Amino acid sequence: MATKSKTPTSQFVCSICGYAAAKWLGKCPDCGNFNTMQEELVREAEASPLRKGVSTMKTRALPLKQIGYEKFDRMKSGIAEFDTVLGGGIVRGSLVLLGGDPGIGKSTLLTQVAAHLGQTKKVLYVSAEESCSQVKMRCDRLGVDSENLYLLNETCIEDVEASLGDSEVVIIDSIQAVYTETLSSAAGSVGQVRECAAKLMRIAKSNNVTFFIIGHVTKEGALAGPKVLEHIMDTVLYFEGQSEDHYRILRAVKNRFGSAQEVGVFEMTDSGIRSVSDYGELFLSETRGIAAGSAVTPSIGGNRCMNVEIQTLISRTAYGMPRRMSLGVDYNKLVVLIAVLEKRCGIPFFSSDVYVNAMGGIRLNEPSVDLAICSALASAATDTPIDKYTAVFGEVGLTGEVRSVAFTEKRVLECVKAGFKRLILPAKSLKACEKYKDKIELVPVQYVSQMMKALQFKPNA
Repeated sequence: MATKSKTPTSQFVCSICGYAAAKWLGKCPDCGNFNTMQEELVREAEASPLRKGVSTMKTRALPLKQIGYEKFDRMKSGIAEFDTVLGGGIVRGSLVLLGGDPGIGKSTLLTQVAAHLGQTKKVLYVSAEESCSQVKMRCDRLGVDSENLYLLNETCIEDVEASLGDSEVVIIDSIQAVYTETLSSAAGSVGQVRECAAKLMRIAKSNNVTFFIIGHVTKEGALAGPKVLEHIMDTVLYFEGQSEDHYRILRAVKNRFGSAQEVGVFEMTDSGIRSVSDYGELFLSETRGIAAGSAVTPSIGGNRCMNVEIQTLISRTAYGMPRRMSLGVDYNKLVVLIAVLEKRCGIPFFSSDVYVNAMGGIRLNEPSVDLAICSALASAATDTPIDKYTAVFGEVGLTGEVRSVAFTEKRVLECVKAGFKRLILPAKSLKACEKYKDKIELVPVQYVSQMMKALQFKPNA
């Protein structure tokens, strides 16, 4: 009698969130995205004889008092801004995910880090997309060399594990190009990406090996992006910027060993990526204060404060529905602030298109930029420029009230260092920075309407 062979079973997995279903669905029930369900073939798992009612648990729960503190050793990467975003350096045995668009410079950045670490440690660079000769050419172009830097062109995660040896740092370039033989689905699928990352996590924690994992992000979402991996990783970094621009921004969105709000600034050069420590004028335009529609605000990013210019453009709409577009600023916040200016200050926006942009490609998410956005919008609507040596910050409520924000003293000190002469801030935050009255003019405001009077805006102009 012929035995029935085990055929692979198929399932449909969302490429965005990893939701699995037995049949194809046009819309993912979990994340709500359309046309993201991809078919995967999964082999039927063999029943393990150790799991037939027998517990193989080796660890036991311990009281909180018996748990000791673990000291995390950090390694310097050779790039100051990279260490800052990581929280002071690379933690041994951690998993770091570096995500970003293709061609943004992820491989270049990690190649420089690998060459620096290779001076004292054994580093393995696993290139699943490029040949070893291509990686060698990149190293020659960057002018880096190391005797302890080993290159491996391999896509099977089991073969990569067998080749680790005594490597202390391993770079996987990229996670979408490697696969595991335990799954029959194609490399880059949600199941493959998730299972490969889980194998790397077990290796990292058991052998104290540091892993840097590169993940590509596509606009179409055709491949499994880093969103599927964030819960496994210790640190998640995103490399942002335009391919035609020289500057890049490295942002930490998750960090178990440091702040998750750190931002690093880099510059792409012919010899590689270098840190930009003097970024005082990077997010400011040279012509501010001449044209209407721009305002400067001190923004906190992790442990640092940066002065960022917000530019706005208001034009008469050619359609029945006016358009609102924001770059670097939350769209919903922009819509709310426009409504506040219309209701509380009498500035009409119902027949105008509104465009808002944060200079330098930085993303402003904190509520302290509300008042600066309102001042830039009011400046553009009344065609009244704001003085180039004036800065604004504060949170705006729906009633038009200007609320206090955190790190007031740090923001004021940054404006003083940058040479600003006037600062408009919430009235409740004035006590925290009275000692700077001799260095900068402090203008406290309680409502948005007071901000307009302080900047001499005339709504009826």
